[in-house]
Amino acid sequence: MSLFLIAALPFLGALFPALLIRAGRNASASSAALATGLAFIGLMLHAPAILRGDTVQVGIDWLPALGLHVNFFLDGLGFLFATMILGIGLLIILYARFYLSRQDPMGQFYTYLLLFQGAMVGIVLSDNILLLLIFWELTSLSSFLLIGYWKHLPEGRQGARMALTVTGMGGLAMIGGMLILGHIAGSYDISVILQNREAIQSSDLYLPALILILIGAFTKSAQFPFHFWLPHAMAAPTPVSAYLHSATMVKAGLFLMARLWPVLSGTPEWFYIVATTGLVTMVIGAVIALFKDDLKALLAFSTVSHLGLITMLLGFGTEAAAIAAVFHIINHATFKAALFMSAGIVDHETHTRDIKRLGGLRHLMPVTFVIATVAALSMAGIPPLNGFLSKEMMLEEASHTYWLQSPYLIAGLATLAAVFSAAYSFRYIGHVFLGPKRTDYPAKPHDPGFGMWASPALLVALVVLIGLFSATMVGPLVDAAAGAVTQAHPHAHLKLWHGVTPALYMSIIAVVGGLVLLALHGPLERIWTALPRPEAKVIFDRVVAAATTLSQGITGRLHDGSLTRYALIMVSFTIAISVYAYATGTIGAPSRAVQAIGVLPLVVWICLIVATSCIVLFHRQRFLALILIGIVGLAVSLAFNYLSAPDLALTQISVEVVTIILMLLALNFLPKETPAETPVLLRLRDGVISVIGGLGVGGLIYALMLRDFAAPSISEFHLANSYKGGGGTNVVNVILVDFRGFDTFGEIIVLGIAALVIFALTEAVLSTRVRAYLLNREPDMPQAGDTHPGLMVVVTRMMMPVALMVAAYIFFRGHNLPGGGFIAGLVAAIAVIMQYMASGFGWATERQRIPYHGIIGSGVLIAAATGLGAWFNGQPFLTSAFGYVHIAPLEEFELATAALFDLGVFLAVVGAVMLALESLSRFAWQPGTVTKHAMDINPARESAAQDTNEV
Repeated sequence: MSLFLIAALPFLGALFPALLIRAGRNASASSAALATGLAFIGLMLHAPAILRGDTVQVGIDWLPALGLHVNFFLDGLGFLFATMILGIGLLIILYARFYLSRQDPMGQFYTYLLLFQGAMVGIVLSDNILLLLIFWELTSLSSFLLIGYWKHLPEGRQGARMALTVTGMGGLAMIGGMLILGHIAGSYDISVILQNREAIQSSDLYLPALILILIGAFTKSAQFPFHFWLPHAMAAPTPVSAYLHSATMVKAGLFLMARLWPVLSGTPEWFYIVATTGLVTMVIGAVIALFKDDLKALLAFSTVSHLGLITMLLGFGTEAAAIAAVFHIINHATFKAALFMSAGIVDHETHTRDIKRLGGLRHLMPVTFVIATVAALSMAGIPPLNGFLSKEMMLEEASHTYWLQSPYLIAGLATLAAVFSAAYSFRYIGHVFLGPKRTDYPAKPHDPGFGMWASPALLVALVVLIGLFSATMVGPLVDAAAGAVTQAHPHAHLKLWHGVTPALYMSIIAVVGGLVLLALHGPLERIWTALPRPEAKVIFDRVVAAATTLSQGITGRLHDGSLTRYALIMVSFTIAISVYAYATGTIGAPSRAVQAIGVLPLVVWICLIVATSCIVLFHRQRFLALILIGIVGLAVSLAFNYLSAPDLALTQISVEVVTIILMLLALNFLPKETPAETPVLLRLRDGVISVIGGLGVGGLIYALMLRDFAAPSISEFHLANSYKGGGGTNVVNVILVDFRGFDTFGEIIVLGIAALVIFALTEAVLSTRVRAYLLNREPDMPQAGDTHPGLMVVVTRMMMPVALMVAAYIFFRGHNLPGGGFIAGLVAAIAVIMQYMASGFGWATERQRIPYHGIIGSGVLIAAATGLGAWFNGQPFLTSAFGYVHIAPLEEFELATAALFDLGVFLAVVGAVMLALESLSRFAWQPGTVTKHAMDINPARESAAQDTNEV
């Protein structure tokens, strides 16, 4: 099975659980299990090749210029993690089916779970760090949904926000580090980066890249001081905790460190940062776990400790430590997932996770007792279980590792952590299951059905089998994964007895010490409670509150809603950097001569300056300002035409007409004059800055026009390829529908969205008290008795077919002569607008047969379908195809797919303009203003009415 399909199956499967929940909970769970199971089977098909040491690679070039390739590769490390993600994912799906109550939206849960699963699979299969970063952020978002699944619980919402904040901030740091790493290696493909160890470690950017990447890994894997988010994520349902915090999310940081181990490890910086962080995390997590009374909190801090253990092993930088880290990743996933699920069973059946309210459950829940006991003993490192083997390997490596020339520091602290690890494991067994039965359980405990304990039972069976037959069960997998980490061919010596070694003595100390700590738990807990210690959640809340206060202060001062202030800051800053650039830079001598200025252009330029100045002087008189804006638009249109840009001239004048009409409608509901908002001195200041900025821009444009550009103009390419590449001689139109067709496609979508927003705002406003005000408003000046005059009706009716014919002519000629769909759409819209103006909104609306929303949608769909059609021809999206046909008795003519795209543009423009007009016109509606006749005064109609009355 292709790696693409393996990565895509969880995402595809996420579509079905929420839909199939209507068919029942079993159908929803089965659809989730089917997607995961198919991906798991597809993964297992690659197992023989991976265990032989081969690597499977697939990929496509997506944006090669940016170094973004959709490349996947599967080696031993990726295979190990993908197996855990999909295998334990299947068990979680089964467990959740029986754990979640009927009040919980199960379909939503499985959808979130599969989204997260797909993101995790994407991380471990990615062969491009940019692609990996995308999946990395998807895990943060989907885990937010999972942790906050019980959104009715405040602690669930807070835990989700905390996890997203910490891991999201770490992800931002990691993005910077990964980009630096790709820059050093000269490629963003991981398989290429892994071959550049010397170049990376000798680079001056090695340490910044290392620190930024490790911040991302440490936040995701809950390493000190970022460990606090994980215990608060325990507010999630137990299936989420068992999945995210045993085999997936918290292991993502470990995977990243293991994946980049060949190029980042082996330096003092790596050792002291990674090994020290892991060691501190291991000790702190183990100590805190011993004194937690919540079952899941105990397991959460034990997870933090074991993640620190694996981080420390990776930090050692030796081949043996890497093997031990890989082996413990497997073992921790098995016993910790089983422990989380057994804790969920206890909570599900007793309705509490408080250890002090439990005890004696072995008599009432024997199956759960066996499962939890075996898993906890493995976590404590008791032989012959799998946790013992990897703990021994860890202690062996710790005993041989020096920290600041001391051979005892790491060994002593690792042993101390192992002591507390054994203690909290023994407490999990003794305080929950051993002891006499109680009579005050919140609910009557009993073992659940097979569906709930089957998954942890299978994991516990693996715990025992891996412990007894480790070389057979996981030896080849450990060798393959460790080989991918070390880029060598290691052989893991996995066996229960390694002889009398320092690790054996340290292990005995850990077990005995754990039993002693358990016996002394009562007095030690009182001391722990009395000791002052920082509370991570309180610190986090205060930091967030301080950041919020600071942000609100900055926002309140800079973003106060004053557009004048925004413009002042932006223009002033632009002027400042422009002056600096001019003062410190150089400018070459002019290479072009100034052309002679004709009389007509000079007159139009003077009109433009006068009109613009009048707008500034009379801008408070809104109607006059609108007239002046129209004059400016007309002058710009003439300038375009004078400068041989007829397409732009046609577009400008068409847009000007439509805009003026729409703005006239809007002015109907605004005061005639704008009130003075700023004092004279401030207006003078703004005017001076505006003049300086305007003169600066004018001077820059003048200097540019007198000189050749530093780079060759792209216009030569367009002129040379317009006809042979796009089939048209109108270069502007070919650019719009072919060379830059994607831009045009985006623009018509934005235009449609703008019209829909106007419509939605109109709907919202008219549903409030504003409607009553509009219905009862009194005009402030006499109104014409003939609001729909006959002369205008007759003229617009006569112009309608002419205008539509002009629109059609402009549309069809646009590929070779000035015109096109956009201009034609504006002309057609103007023709329809004239009918609204002549006969009124009510009369025109009654005769409207096609909703304008549909016209917009049709235009976008036609444009999209045209673009997609290029794919079937093996061409990029929106690439035009054209040819010439001859149909007698017509002359030979051209057919181009660009015409279909232009049709989509035409429809989108007509629909958007008319929907905006219709929306604004609804504000002007009043009772009695709608007539069923085309004109208010019609002598023929009045004469007919008089004859009827006489009869």
